[in-house]
Amino acid sequence: QVQLVESGGGLVQPGGSLRLSCVASGSIFRLSVIDWYRQLPGKQREFVASISTDGTTNYADSVKGRFTISRDNAKKLVYLQMNSLNFDDTGVYYCHSRFSGLTSWGQGTQVTVSS
Repeated sequence: QVQLVESGGGLVQPGGSLRLSCVASGSIFRLSVIDWYRQLPGKQREFVASISTDGTTNYADSVKGRFTISRDNAKKLVYLQMNSLNFDDTGVYYCHSRFSGLTSWGQGTQVTVSS
């Protein structure tokens, strides 16, 4: 099983940037697809981005061109670089791993975009 811990959230002004980190433990991290999800206020958790074991990435339409997901298997880290943040990006961001039916969630990190 993979255990995940997110960090890097905080308060940022509109147009600003943040980089979220997700550090993993467990031997199957490098075999796992890693996703970022977010839960905006009053809404259900939604997909943001994913990165596969070979580095293939996918993004929600709402973040394409603004967010970049990357991974460092040696350090068991996944990053989400978020640029051009706007008010609609405010929410709790979660890291998620999946491998052969095994899934894990992190505890989440709060991102608040406010002027």
